[in-house]
Amino acid sequence: MIKIRSLVKKYGNHIAVDNLTLDINENEVFGLLGSNGAGKTTTIHMLATLLKPSSGGATVNGYDIVCQPAKVRSSIGIVFQAPSSDDMLTGYENLQLHSMLYSIPRHTRKQRIDEVLNLVGLTERRHDQVKTYSGGMRRRLEIARGLLHKPKVMFLDEPTLGLDPASRETMWKYIQRLVREEKMTVILTTHYMEEADILCDRIGIIDKGRIVALDTPKGLKAGLGGDIIRIKTRNNPDKISQLDFVHKVEQNDGFLVISVNNAKRDLPMLLRHVDADIAEFASPTLNDVFIHLTGRNIKEEPEGGFAEKYAKYD
Repeated sequence: MIKIRSLVKKYGNHIAVDNLTLDINENEVFGLLGSNGAGKTTTIHMLATLLKPSSGGATVNGYDIVCQPAKVRSSIGIVFQAPSSDDMLTGYENLQLHSMLYSIPRHTRKQRIDEVLNLVGLTERRHDQVKTYSGGMRRRLEIARGLLHKPKVMFLDEPTLGLDPASRETMWKYIQRLVREEKMTVILTTHYMEEADILCDRIGIIDKGRIVALDTPKGLKAGLGGDIIRIKTRNNPDKISQLDFVHKVEQNDGFLVISVNNAKRDLPMLLRHVDADIAEFASPTLNDVFIHLTGRNIKEEPEGGFAEKYAKYD
């Protein structure tokens, strides 16, 4: 559904996306994970024809993002980080306005609006002004708007950013439903590792504009091997790394992150050799994968602003 070949975006001397090559399959939920400034949003904006690449290219639904931008736009829906619905209009009126912009035929317009409102669970609130909606409801309305013209591809750029945990889980259910019922390809950018683990068929971890890992969530976690022990200690990490059951020792947020085969067996042995103020263990998470690949923790904050700041170079 999406083919990306040697895609590059530069702002002056800064390379935001660096020689990106990637295929995304039809009816796949593909996650693009990266920290602030990693290149996630810039990549999405190029695929959505909002930014022109500096070099390289891509096709979406068979259409070239540079030579056939109108065809690409007719094939995609997009939900941005910042909400863009009109607060003074009702949910229904917002969708009615955008159905006209999408040139949806008059005789099918009402039916399609009703369909997408039902899909995102807003039928009962369709005649309420958007200013009365919660943050989660506003995000669901944005998704409904992106679905109006039955796109082949939906870009969800940080779809649950700023939502409380309960609203985030509700949003996950709606995303899973739209993939199941609308039969579309979804490209999801997120800082939330649990979100990516639950929703994505495959994940690409992007760092400094490059894909540094690509696999299923299960495959990425399995790549670390064994279990993870986290301890807070004043002991020298070199001493710990020399223990024969320890595979790797990394530092993160004041903790030592220690890779072992079997944490239940190895933690007591470890505590015989070191003094630990705090000790805990778990199976590897996507955040552990991210730390291993990039050397830092992912930040749960929006990426936005970089492209605008450097737009003078475009």
